[in-house]
Amino acid sequence: MTPGFSRLRREDLLATACEVIAAQGFGHTRTMDIARAAGVSQGLLFYHFETKDRLFAQAFSYAARRHLEALNGVERSQRPPLERLRALLRLCSPAGSSDGWRLWIDAWAESMRSDDMEETSRRLELQGRLVLRGIIEAGVESGVFTCADPEAATWRIFALIDGLAIQINVHGKVLSRRRVTQLVRTAAVMELGVAVADL
Repeated sequence: MTPGFSRLRREDLLATACEVIAAQGFGHTRTMDIARAAGVSQGLLFYHFETKDRLFAQAFSYAARRHLEALNGVERSQRPPLERLRALLRLCSPAGSSDGWRLWIDAWAESMRSDDMEETSRRLELQGRLVLRGIIEAGVESGVFTCADPEAATWRIFALIDGLAIQINVHGKVLSRRRVTQLVRTAAVMELGVAVADL
């Protein structure tokens, strides 16, 4: 590494890359755009990330790592299953940050052409499902939830979240964020046998 180029500075570059990609998309983002936003030269980007594809893959990996840390925080929490479910639904809400969802949606498309990004995306999706399934199983065991098939319920809830995220970010005027939140809560209620007021 060049003198003074710390791990923190590398994280700053990746965070900036995520912001630019979220705003412009993978297909329209140039390394020059990222370098300009970060206040560094293109040469420095290429020195540390070698290629544009590598920079993009590492930027997505950085964003995924941040989300995984948040998922792991929910998983490690000692709070009751219902509280952990609320926390997870807030974290993964389709009505959440548009910048974050635009990055994920664009990354899913890129994952069809990039093995590195596909592996990162798959790992992120798997961890999310494991956390939700664990919460559901804990809730069933404690008598808070009623669910005959936690694995299937997990798939259905996350499929709805992902689908609604696409709708709200690609077709912004079709559904309001409030309506999207209601749809996710209603689905969780139907899957887990809890009252709407509890979520």
